[in-house]
This record gives sequence, structure tokens and C-alpha cells, in this order.
Amino acid sequence: QVQLKESGGGSVQAGGSLNLSCVASGRMFNIRCAGWFRQAPGKEREGVASTAPIGGSSYYADSVRGRFTISRDAEKNTLYLQMNMLQAEDTAMYYCASSNLGSCRDALERNSWNSWGQGTQVTVSS
Repeated sequence: QVQLKESGGGSVQAGGSLNLSCVASGRMFNIRCAGWFRQAPGKEREGVASTAPIGGSSYYADSVRGRFTISRDAEKNTLYLQMNMLQAEDTAMYYCASSNLGSCRDALERNSWNSWGQGTQVTVSS
């Protein structure tokens, strides 16, 4: 089983930036996709970004494309989410997640994740 630990959340004003980090440990050999999803109170889970661990494409939700960038450091077993031009609508709990099934596009669009962390809160004030 994979263990995921997020950090980097916080409170910023609209237009600001945050960089989320996620350190992975445990059984990572069968991970096919890693990414981020978010959930705001009273709203459904929303896939934010996903990427394949080895040489794969990255995918983004329409709501964040052009503002958020997903990246990874394989040596550090760390996944990042650089968030720029933050908006009040981005306020949510952000979760790092992994999947060993399907494609990264499926993981993003269907939220078909196998494992996820405890989450880190992002609050954007307008």
C-alpha cells in the first residue's frame, strides 16, 4: 500500500500562489498515475491534475489549466502542484492521490484513485 503525505497548503489572497508537495512511501512499484484532487465543503470531489510516473502526459481540469502545474521528483518520491493566479473558487481541501488502474486521464476525470493522503487546506480570499 502507498502512503501519501501532503504539505504546503495555506491562506492566500486572490492572485497569489502556493506550491503543494506530496511525499510518497510504501509499495509504489505499481503506481500508474499520481495526481491531485480537491473537495470543497458541500461539493463533489474534483480532479485537478494527474501525471504518469514514467514519461507520461499530464492532464488538468479545465478550471485550472494554465494556472496550475503538476510535476514530480522521482529521486525524492515527491509530487508537486504549483498553483498560480489562485481564485476564491480554488478554496478546498487538496489531496494527493495515486492509482494503479486505468489511465491518468481516467483517474482525473473519474476520480478513480486507489490511495490518497490526509489532505492540505487551501484557502483563497478575494
